[in-house]
Amino acid sequence: MDHVDGNALAGPLSELFRFDLTTTSGQCRHCGDVSVLARAMVYLDPNGYVVRCCSCDGVLLTVVTGPERTWLDLSGVAGLQIPR
Repeated sequence: MDHVDGNALAGPLSELFRFDLTTTSGQCRHCGDVSVLARAMVYLDPNGYVVRCCSCDGVLLTVVTGPERTWLDLSGVAGLQIPR
């Protein structure tokens, strides 16, 4: 399956956060790599996104959108460094 980079998340995540989450550095819970979200591999699905680490392919986060709500799972991210 083909993927796009993490910049594809800028629009959907701007609906949930007041800042551009793609510029934040996150630590992968699987391999420990620290990288900006824009470098992640994003797999598009009609219902949302699966975001994988660019180093180990571990799942960092998933976004699932429905007609009345959005589900966000960040369990693959050990932490985020949010610029001011």
